[in-house]
Amino acid sequence: MSGINWRSESSYHNVRKGEPADIAWEWLRRDREYQKDFRALLGSKRTGATDRFRRKWGLTFRS
Repeated sequence: MSGINWRSESSYHNVRKGEPADIAWEWLRRDREYQKDFRALLGSKRTGATDRFRRKWGLTFRS
């Protein structure tokens, strides 16, 4: 994770320029359960995210 102090307002001076997906990602990557699942996925022998992982964390998109 980034070394930015997420509690510091000055660290997010560009947040108003962020797209909804950018804001959602910032929120998601701080979620401890997501971090745990992501570490487990990295530790597995899979080469990418499973459908279950993507659905659980809302990482699927309509085309």
